[in-house]
Amino acid sequence: MLFNSLEFAGFLIIVYLLYWFACRKNFRSQNNLLLLASHIFYGWWDWRFVFLLLLSTVIDYSFGLWINHTTAEKRRKFFLWLSIANNLAVLAAFKYYNFFAGSFREMMKNMGFHVSPYMLNLILPVGISFYTFHGMSYVFDIYNRKISPVRTFTDYGLFVSFFRSW
Repeated sequence: MLFNSLEFAGFLIIVYLLYWFACRKNFRSQNNLLLLASHIFYGWWDWRFVFLLLLSTVIDYSFGLWINHTTAEKRRKFFLWLSIANNLAVLAAFKYYNFFAGSFREMMKNMGFHVSPYMLNLILPVGISFYTFHGMSYVFDIYNRKISPVRTFTDYGLFVSFFRSW
């Protein structure tokens, strides 16, 4: 679903009406609706990647809380590095693995060796770099004590996924 499609116009009208009339006096319900609508919008392209977005969101939100609530600096740094490793592993698997495996195969071929590295052949999720680095910046800012973690998962989920134009 693209922003300039009739499909999106209909979707936006439904979300707008629900936001202002069904959830009118409840800020929390409005945010829950927007989070759900954002994930539906993202899943419209390929619903399987909604789970990846949710998992990434849960993990970064959790690391942000752990870093904030931990006073021991070594432990805070450990959680930061776990968060970085998790985010970069996901990004590497989906975005860069096949590139490096193919480059390695070609390099070995040019040297006279025949190798056949396993190729993942994964579809690249729309916006994976954006929401991965968005989540990492959130965790970095908490680690550096520039911000405090948001109070609810819904608020963080909206920060990461609010109708991204991936």
